[in-house]
Amino acid sequence: MIAINPDNCTRCFRCVKVCPTRIFSISEDKSFAKVENEQRCVGCGHCVATCASNAVIHTTFPPEKIHAIDISKCATPEQTLLLIRKRRSNRTFSSNPIPKEFSSQILEASHRAPTAMNLQLVEFTWVSDPEKLKAIIEFTLGAYMPIVKIADFPLIRPIFKRCFPKLYKYVSMFRTFDRNYREKGKDTGILRGATSVLLIHTSKPSNFDSEDCQLAYQNASLMAESLGVSQFYTGFVIRAVKKKRQKLEKILGINGIIHAGMALGMPLFQYPNYIDRKDIRVNYL
Repeated sequence: MIAINPDNCTRCFRCVKVCPTRIFSISEDKSFAKVENEQRCVGCGHCVATCASNAVIHTTFPPEKIHAIDISKCATPEQTLLLIRKRRSNRTFSSNPIPKEFSSQILEASHRAPTAMNLQLVEFTWVSDPEKLKAIIEFTLGAYMPIVKIADFPLIRPIFKRCFPKLYKYVSMFRTFDRNYREKGKDTGILRGATSVLLIHTSKPSNFDSEDCQLAYQNASLMAESLGVSQFYTGFVIRAVKKKRQKLEKILGINGIIHAGMALGMPLFQYPNYIDRKDIRVNYL
């Protein structure tokens, strides 16, 4: 149920301007805002969040779910950009576990990422069990090694190296990853000693599953960086998941499809410098 309390309404009509599905309108004499077609509401909460006088009544957002923002406590543009400049894919992990309060904040930040049509279908699996971490490593190596063996076949290798030089470097890398893991018990390429993995997935299909999960990942990454938690995108794992759809999900008991992942751990050290990237490429039209 959505309504407007006329006693509190200041006639600013912000609710009319921000609603993405246009369920608010202005009366003909412009004396009040009214609700129309409330069945189109996607529950984004823009109307409630923008109303300074608490005039919008929305049953999805009772008073205990509405929180005033102290803008003075928000990060400045300079602080935000410094955090982004500072963020690196730090793969030097210590054996110290990630504190529970840190993982809770990372998960909340990830959960608060925008989703298409505000469907909020993104789900999370936080993996810290050493046996399940091993299962992720072994699944990923198992997905790539058959390709590596084909590319390394004596008759195929020279053709592959000549025609796909950029791809062949991964053949060499995975050969080393697999040997180090099987012979020395060291994961030098998949999770690299991370003590936790955050997997981001959906159980109900939508048109923007992957995009929503990538947005959730970015929020989680920046929160982890602000907490001093090292992390990197598990690209090899996600590519392996796409090659063998539903295999890793079944191994870990996940009902759905994994679209993004992050390896995390407390760092051995922090980077004291940030470096410039290549010159920005942008078109202004």
